[in-house]
Amino acid sequence: MTFAPEPPFRHGTPETTAVVLVNLGTPDAPTPAALRRYLAQFLSDPRVVEIPRALWWLILHGVILRVRPAKSAKKYESIWMPEGSPLQVWSARQATLLRGYLGERGHGVVVRHAMRYGNPSVASVMDELKAAGATRVLLLPMYPQYSGPTTASAWDAVGAWAAQVRHVPELRFVNRYHDDAGYIEALAQRVLAQWQTHGRGDRLVLSFHGVPRRTLLLGDPYHCECLKTARLLGERLALKKDELVVTFQSRFGKAEWLQPYTEPTLIELARQGIARVDLMCPGFTSDCLETLEEIDQEAREAFLAAGGKEFHYIPCLNDSHPWIAALADIAIRHLQGWPTHPADPAVLDAQRQRALAAGATQ
Repeated sequence: MTFAPEPPFRHGTPETTAVVLVNLGTPDAPTPAALRRYLAQFLSDPRVVEIPRALWWLILHGVILRVRPAKSAKKYESIWMPEGSPLQVWSARQATLLRGYLGERGHGVVVRHAMRYGNPSVASVMDELKAAGATRVLLLPMYPQYSGPTTASAWDAVGAWAAQVRHVPELRFVNRYHDDAGYIEALAQRVLAQWQTHGRGDRLVLSFHGVPRRTLLLGDPYHCECLKTARLLGERLALKKDELVVTFQSRFGKAEWLQPYTEPTLIELARQGIARVDLMCPGFTSDCLETLEEIDQEAREAFLAAGGKEFHYIPCLNDSHPWIAALADIAIRHLQGWPTHPADPAVLDAQRQRALAAGATQ
């Protein structure tokens, strides 16, 4: 096996510490071709779809990738921002802001964002950091609740990259922060700001991304961690038991997933005479297709069509101050013991440029 050569200028280059925010991913454009590439990578991950590979390959390439890209492209087009995919835009802003917040607290670390599927890939970001002299890297997945298809898959991507590298940097990995006090407070502040501006609904619905129910039976802690997040947020907001509803969205395929499902629950609430619901997605730290299209468009339409009067979507944490502050606290806890002395951004950028130039001449 051939391992990637080490950067030739590495000796004598100041060592740096880096933080990488890892999110799920997004297509490069809202087009069928871009969606086909993205879905092929995403749905080929055995962490995401746990059925026999041969059978799934036939279904994926024989059916799904022939039909779904065009449909998904239209959905992405409906939420695409001038700067690009919302998930990409918010992830980049979070990384930039986190670097500033950490710098203000005396931690001169490089901060980048990466996508498990799509661009910038985990491998490309790790290559960039290594070429720029990073010898210590903290991987911080943007999934508050641990799950195999998300958190563990992000680690798989880092492991696959490391398997190709001769000199692997020191690595640390954040598994979860579903009950982190700062994260819960950031969620609470998001809800309270919504209520202050628009008033308060009859129910606060917390919609988490769903996973197959068999993952719970096989020991995945995701379901329990979602419920704990919901309980802590409900306590912080002093909600009564019947004022808070927990649901799961984004079901795919015919197998049973975690219940109750979001859209059927909203329809039932409307039929019960609940006039207004406020809905937020605590498991998503950035707005994306699943929040902006599936929830703020499709779920909204279903609730109103069933007789509901008002549907208020509460945006994700995105670049809100309480969230970036909480993210900084989480990063600092996991950076303990590593040197994070203030670094001159100009020096780091110069290192990166030398690394890119050296790579181009090899």
